[in-house]
Amino acid sequence: MTTRIVELRKGILKKNDELAAGLRQRYTAAGVLVLNLVSSPGTGKTAFLELTLRELRTRGARVAALVGDLETDNDARRLAASGAPVRQINTHGICHLDADMITSHLGGWQLDELDYLFIENVGNLVCPSSYDLGEKVRVALLSVTEGEDKPLKYPTLFNSADAAVITKMDLAVPCGFDRDLALKNINEIRPGIRIFETSAKTGAGMDTWLAYLAEEREGRK
Repeated sequence: MTTRIVELRKGILKKNDELAAGLRQRYTAAGVLVLNLVSSPGTGKTAFLELTLRELRTRGARVAALVGDLETDNDARRLAASGAPVRQINTHGICHLDADMITSHLGGWQLDELDYLFIENVGNLVCPSSYDLGEKVRVALLSVTEGEDKPLKYPTLFNSADAAVITKMDLAVPCGFDRDLALKNINEIRPGIRIFETSAKTGAGMDTWLAYLAEEREGRK
């Protein structure tokens, strides 16, 4: 039974990787930078993305977002308030997004009319690590309320990430967050990774984050 389960998982991931490769080709041809945001529930991923969308639109960037949740369209409606096109993907119990879900929700969007496409993955630190969505940048988010050892507990996610974002920095002091230890732990898992310390409430760190996005966007051309 164990062998059959392993073979089935390999088959599922192989199919996903093939679909993701096709998505990556589409993204490259369109010149759009695609980012996959992954975190646990309650990290502040939606608040961070909402501010990111607003700030990018203020700067004249063309942005859109896909949002993954098990149920409800709460986050999609919240993000749509930024003025960006947003589509909700409900997985109905599945703990991650996959390339097939992304493909089926891109219909009608002209990717070459976008500069950035953000994918807000389902709140989960395990399953999304295994599923390529064709993204150029995978972002692992960690909030100060979760503890500094999160990267050590979930190394696969942070090891597969291209960038890490620490959220809710405005709560660092009252939470007793050890910034230096958090940075050390992230770098232990993924040496040299770009780390951004942010607060969606105060806007702290957003300029640095947005500058990084612009750099990645230029590198995409």
